[in-house]
Amino acid sequence: MRPSSPVVTPDPSPLTPHPSRLTLFLALSRTPHALLDMTTPALGALLWLGRIPSPRIILLGLVTAFAGYTAVYALNDLVDYRTDREKIARCGLPCSADDLDAVYVRHPLAQGLLSLTEAVLWTAGWAALALVGALLLNPVCALVFLAGCLAETIYCLLFRVSYLRILLSGVVKTAGGIAAVFAVEPDPSPGFLLVLFLWLLSWEVGGQNVPNDLADLDEDREFAARTVPVHFGAARAARIAFYSLIGTVGFSQLLYWATPAALHPLYLPAALVVSFILLIPPAGRLAAGPTAPAAAALFNRACYYPVAMLLVVLLSSFI
Repeated sequence: MRPSSPVVTPDPSPLTPHPSRLTLFLALSRTPHALLDMTTPALGALLWLGRIPSPRIILLGLVTAFAGYTAVYALNDLVDYRTDREKIARCGLPCSADDLDAVYVRHPLAQGLLSLTEAVLWTAGWAALALVGALLLNPVCALVFLAGCLAETIYCLLFRVSYLRILLSGVVKTAGGIAAVFAVEPDPSPGFLLVLFLWLLSWEVGGQNVPNDLADLDEDREFAARTVPVHFGAARAARIAFYSLIGTVGFSQLLYWATPAALHPLYLPAALVVSFILLIPPAGRLAAGPTAPAAAALFNRACYYPVAMLLVVLLSSFI
């Protein structure tokens, strides 16, 4: 019989033996990963403008983006609280030394290192700040943020329901970039927004969601999860990731023609170089041998793709 209140063992691989309270809260929000994702809104704004936004937009955008990503990542652990506790009780915690999402502590709420009340207050506080900042930038930004929170919640609730929840994950990851465009332009081109959305969606599917679920495949099978790897099998899921990232490369090239910004033509080869350094080789290795280490390697490399592309767009805007 499963105990009603399982004893949860702390993560065997935290950054420090006794993490501080702040570290636990940052772990709840997966702050290292969130900081990398914050480059996505910067990409969206810069791709539209082709120049640095005003100081007001930069300051307000940074605060809003940090608050938004901090809240949404914490929301994931809040909604998955019971599922994560059950996973830890039955399967333990996997080694997380090479996992970017577990740089501090993996699932501090589910481990009992933070209370549910603390997690709710942390999440609600950052969400409120993000909502205020989004309203000041453009009310449409606030609607995009709320839609992203709703999509994240439904995504988590569909864990045992449908692998199509991956599309909701894509909506969450594209929300920051889309909102940033509306922060600098109240009436952007639908065509540009569509290409930007598909570019970020294909990166999220191929470089983030599928590899992350492949790394957790055995555990997810144990829990009858409905993820892409569980539904299609490891080999087909790895191919889905590979072809999604091929799409990412294609959409990165299409952005050159879709953006109203006057990017230098060197953007095109530079974007290809970034893709073939960070995305295609690890995706190819995963497709050739769909193992958990290969999936984790692709996930970690792909996390840096928005940062690298932001540098490409910056250079292309000022050459």
